[in-house]
Amino acid sequence: MRKIDPKDLDKNVFSAIGSQWMLITAGTAEKCNTMTASWGGLGVLWNAPSATCYIRPQRYTKEFVDREAYFTLAFFGEEHRKALQLCGSRSGREADKVKECGFTVKAAECGAPYFEEAELVLVCRKRFVQPMDPDNIPQDVKERFYPEKDYHVMYIGEIAEVLVRD
Repeated sequence: MRKIDPKDLDKNVFSAIGSQWMLITAGTAEKCNTMTASWGGLGVLWNAPSATCYIRPQRYTKEFVDREAYFTLAFFGEEHRKALQLCGSRSGREADKVKECGFTVKAAECGAPYFEEAELVLVCRKRFVQPMDPDNIPQDVKERFYPEKDYHVMYIGEIAEVLVRD
């Protein structure tokens, strides 16, 4: 993969995150966990390119993201849709999702794990973590998305590296 400047990124983030999905991954190249996500965003915070993602408290990947200083967001082509479905429906506590998907784990300069098969990887340095406050979530949203009251934790990462497939 080739490193580019975040300002050269030309992907439609609404399609990439909301429709095509992404994998949130953290840990090391030797031991990592990943999960599929379709909620997040890209922008600028504290004068730096940043990515936001959301993880429910019961997700195994959250333990890895909480422990590490970096996490990655990886975007794939449609040929990997079944793998992303698997990563969103099975827990890494019970299965080796990376192996089942046939992904090749690589390490970014900072050591954060990502997958060689991805088309785009955002390497993020964790800068902010905050649980969603249910008192500030509209009632209709709570009813629709949080019947179990398992409110997401928001993670904001400064984009330290952008890797693209040639």
